[in-house]
This record gives sequence, C-alpha cells and structure tokens, in this order.
Amino acid sequence: MRRRTVTMSDVAREAGVSVMTVSNVLNDRSNVGADTRLHVLEVVDRLGYEINLSARRLRSGRTGTVGLIVPRFDLHYYGELASLISDALAADRMHLVVEQSGASRERELSALSLARLQQYDGVLLGAVGLDMADLDRIHPDLPIVLLGEQDVPDRYHRVQMRNVAGARLATEHLITCGARRIAALGGKLTAPRPEMATYRANGWAGALADAGLDPRPDLVVPLHDYSIAEARATITDVLAAGLKIDGIFAVTDEVAIGALAGLHDAGLRVPDDVQLVGFDNLDISQHLAPGLTTIDPDRPTMVAEALRLLRRQLADKNAAPEHIVSTVSLVTRGSTRN
Repeated sequence: MRRRTVTMSDVAREAGVSVMTVSNVLNDRSNVGADTRLHVLEVVDRLGYEINLSARRLRSGRTGTVGLIVPRFDLHYYGELASLISDALAADRMHLVVEQSGASRERELSALSLARLQQYDGVLLGAVGLDMADLDRIHPDLPIVLLGEQDVPDRYHRVQMRNVAGARLATEHLITCGARRIAALGGKLTAPRPEMATYRANGWAGALADAGLDPRPDLVVPLHDYSIAEARATITDVLAAGLKIDGIFAVTDEVAIGALAGLHDAGLRVPDDVQLVGFDNLDISQHLAPGLTTIDPDRPTMVAEALRLLRRQLADKNAAPEHIVSTVSLVTRGSTRN
C-alpha cells in the first residue's frame, strides 16, 4: 500500500503547535523560540516530512537554497570553500547544497538543467568540463556565478583568482631564497583549453625567464588528479629517475603535501636540500612540519564577492555582469629559507 504523504498539518498536530509555527520553523523565521524550533524539527525528522521546494518557490519566489557545483569533494580546497560559503549563507538564513560533478561535462550539464536549477535561488559553478557553447545554452533566468579559470560568455558574473600572478610570486620567492632548479609539480605547459595547471605553469615559467633561468620542459611534472598520494608517488619517481632540483613550486597545497612526503621518502630535507612552496593556503598547511610556505588566494573575499553577485542578480535579473579577480599574497613558513 502506498504510504500517505505527511503534511504540514500532521507535523503541527504531532508537535502540538499551529501550522503557522511549523511554517515559520521550516522557513527559518526568527519569531520562534529555540526550544519550540528544536521540537518541531525533531517531529519533522521523525515523521519524514519533506519540504516542497517547488511550492515554496511558487509562494515566495525563493527556495532559500544556493547550489555549489564543484569537481570533487575529496580535495581540501573545495571543502574549505564550501564551509566559508555555508557560514556566509547561514548568516542570511539560507542553505547550501553541494554537488560533485567529477569534472564531467555530462554531470555538469545535468546539474545545470532547468529542473535542477529550479531547486535553487542561485548557483555557484566551478565548471571544468563545460565549454563556451555549453555555457551559452544554460537557462539565463536564474542567478549563476562562475568560479574558476575557464573562458565564459560575457553574460556571466564571474569570480576568479590570480593564478598566473600567484605562481609567479611563489617562484620568485624560491629564487630569492636561492633555489635555481625549480620544478613545477602539477603544472602543464599546454592543454586543450586554459586550466589551473597551465595558468600556474605559465606564472612559474615567467618568473624563471625574468630571472635569467631556463624553464626547462623536464622541470614541469604533470599530475592527473592532484591528490596527495599521486604527488608523493610522482615526486618519488622523478627523483629516482635522476631529476636534480633544489626547489619545488607545487600547484596546490595538497600537491605540496605529497611532495613533502616524497622528499622525506627520498631522504631529502625541506628546506635544507629542497625548498617547497604551495598554492591555496589550506588550514592544514600551517600544521605541517615544516610549515608550508604558500600562496593565499584570499578565499574569504572570493566568497563574499561571489555571494554579492548572486544577491545582485536576485534583486535585479538584468544586473550588468561583473568580473572579479581576487588578490594573492605570499605566506612564508618553514618550507623555504626565508
């Protein structure tokens, strides 16, 4: 037998409150006491009441939910980004739903279908698989802010970091600290279209060239998934194959953490034998031994700007698109000879 759908009236009856009180709790309005709110939410959970986001949108024009679409959950960068966004939205009594695309074009398109977009008031999109033509076909009515390096149609609001400038700053610091044979771990000299690894390799190459050093292709060590394990195994392999280096610019902090482990495996000391700089300033980077010198891309400002652009679009769907580029700064710790 088909189970009867639980209604808001059922929740109110079971909780011993009015339907209006249940509505106020579910819409996160402030005129409900903490104990009552907790009791109603417990009843909602126990009865299995499901909030109808479509109905909420019809009544108020809003769902109170923002979507964040990112390539992967297992990279710390996206976890810290989601945490910052969630905290900022909570201050506005809004909620965050995070979707993983796996950097797949098909999954990104699925996440951006009109039916899916109607679940959200707006979307923050870290697109990796989509191209310009795909982005042009996305429904224009809901607020979207693009995060990342990809080329995008002019109609989009966008927030990105200074990848080239950050990589250049990291490499210049290594040169200042005396390193001359500097590998770009995780970098790529070419790719079918611009991406994080190519931008950061370009910054590395520019800094070396300006210092009169040769950005040799064999110093660019590409990676596939930018994981700690892959970076550790890769740096171990290239060292065993005879690559001589005295510095590493790692394209992310997680890559740098893997490099730190691989250097230790090879019996090399950081920073005495090889100096190391990462990119992202993850929270964990300050707790390594030695602490990781890294590039801070100013995530809090990126998040604040992205949400500002979403709110602008919610207030005015014809708001002129903005392109925001964050600042970067060097955070020096023990992995370089400062």
